[in-house]
Amino acid sequence: MILSCAAVLFDVDGTLVDSTPLIERAAREWGAEYGIDPDEFLSDAHGRRTGDRVADFLPADQVADATARLEELEAKGTEGITALPGAVDLLANMSGLPYAFVTSMDRAQLKVRSGVAGVPLPQVVVTAEDVPDGKPDPSGYRQAARRLGVDPSACVVIEDAPAGVAAGRAAGATVVAVLTSHPREALTGAHHIVDDLTRVTATPSGLRVVPAGPA
Repeated sequence: MILSCAAVLFDVDGTLVDSTPLIERAAREWGAEYGIDPDEFLSDAHGRRTGDRVADFLPADQVADATARLEELEAKGTEGITALPGAVDLLANMSGLPYAFVTSMDRAQLKVRSGVAGVPLPQVVVTAEDVPDGKPDPSGYRQAARRLGVDPSACVVIEDAPAGVAAGRAAGATVVAVLTSHPREALTGAHHIVDDLTRVTATPSGLRVVPAGPA
């Protein structure tokens, strides 16, 4: 299947980079400190800005400090961070097709995790600090498309999480979901679903994708 597009907008964590071991360790330590069930916290944290998820559990006057503490714990180490299958090869062979990263991580987290994973950063990167609202709000994807000089409707968004899929759809893009962090039934909002990025290759005018088989 060929998806014609003017640019590709990639989510990062869970799509290009796997930080799951680090995030889970930090959430368990943080949850014990704040009396929050880490499993409940993690159940809908993926793909969202840390502060937005913290705000689901704590009063507004505690959110900033609690978010800073969780980010401090996440910054303690880099053990377990890896590139996801196909990510590095795809980015190294984009065939001149413009692309950007749109992530719920902050800029410091992105720099560290992408560096450890060996995922090179493109010229256009939209991070948590760059938007007023995080995913599922579409502003990050709209901003990335604008900075690339293309309309969001001419972009393909590649995502792994329901919040990101919703953001891509709301921006007007075609959304491809990868089955790297969530089951198929959680990603039905995507236009297309692939197993991982080994099933995606770039051409100068778009992406060639091999859809995932039946569940």
